[in-house]
This record gives sequence, C-alpha cells and structure tokens, in this order.
Amino acid sequence: MPEPEDEALTLIQSHPEGVLQSELWKELGVDSRKCSRIVKKLEDSGLIDRVEFKKEGIKTYLLKAKRQPVHPENLLAGDELIPCIACDLECVVEECHPLMDWMYQLAIVGSSNK
Repeated sequence: MPEPEDEALTLIQSHPEGVLQSELWKELGVDSRKCSRIVKKLEDSGLIDRVEFKKEGIKTYLLKAKRQPVHPENLLAGDELIPCIACDLECVVEECHPLMDWMYQLAIVGSSNK
C-alpha cells in the first residue's frame, strides 16, 4: 500500500495548475488534519509549493508540485541515451519511432537486469 505522502504527491503532480488543499483531503479520503500533516511533510521536503488562496471567501492553499531534477539513469536504456535530447524533429510522442525503439530497448534492459 502506498504511503499517504506518495499518494498525495502523485495527486498534486497530476494537477499541473495546482490543487486546493481543501479538495486534496477529500480526494485522498483523509480528514483535513491528517492532510495538513501530509502537506507539511511534502512542503518541508521541498517537493511542493503551498500558496495561500481564497475560494468563495474561505482561506485554503493552492498546492503545486515542484519540478524535480531528472536522474541521469532515467535517460539511458543500457548505454543508449534517450533520442529526444538532441532531436529536432517535430513529432507526436506516441508516433515517434526513435523514441519507441529506445523505450523497447529500455524494456529489454530492464527485464534482463531482474
């Protein structure tokens, strides 16, 4: 079972424009007090920004995920660098053959390391 902080972070990340704290606790199925503790941990860890926000005259907070640095190992499939780094093609991600080939290679490398 995922940790409440992980679940909350995933929910916040799924809302690029941000999510109101008053809505987050409902989506998580926890009370507002537990949600406040979860949000504090995420904020103290530097994973989210918390900005005061008024909705219908009631104070709440807008929560936005901070961008995290990409780990270099996430750009490699074996020894092969993700093709998007130096790509100048105007493509649709779902139809990009170099990217699909790289992802296939990543799946092969990942399954052979297990």
